[in-house]
Amino acid sequence: MELDRTDHRILKVLQLDGRISNRDLAERVALSPSACLKRVKRLEQTGVICRYLADLDLGRVRNSVTVFAEITLKRHQVADFVAFEAELDAMPEVIEACQISGRFDFLVTFVCRDIDHYRELTDSMLDSESGVSTIASNIRMKVSKAFAGYPLA
Repeated sequence: MELDRTDHRILKVLQLDGRISNRDLAERVALSPSACLKRVKRLEQTGVICRYLADLDLGRVRNSVTVFAEITLKRHQVADFVAFEAELDAMPEVIEACQISGRFDFLVTFVCRDIDHYRELTDSMLDSESGVSTIASNIRMKVSKAFAGYPLA
């Protein structure tokens, strides 16, 4: 699907404010409300816009620790990756998981109650049949730059 400048402007605004009214969005991107709504619907239907989320300040909701884990599997067959991804998918503490190239196989972001909770999770992963060889953990100390949308230019 070809995206033009107006589509890019719409996406830029929606990344920062997914709750903006269609009228305000149309005004910001210099379209009529009906033309703007038609474009947004097309972007949603074609999968360019996948979903709308609320960005939470988790510290105001509960105590938590965020851990970035570098995970290496023992075996590298397709079935091993599929099984491990299914295990990750079943863990609500995993908020993002990416298979990557390099020194390890997956970069996984965990959000846990505390470090003991994270240790319990990783111990169970190492003891399970998921084929995890090593887990190198990196504790988030602070967010220096929060996600503010993808660069579209």
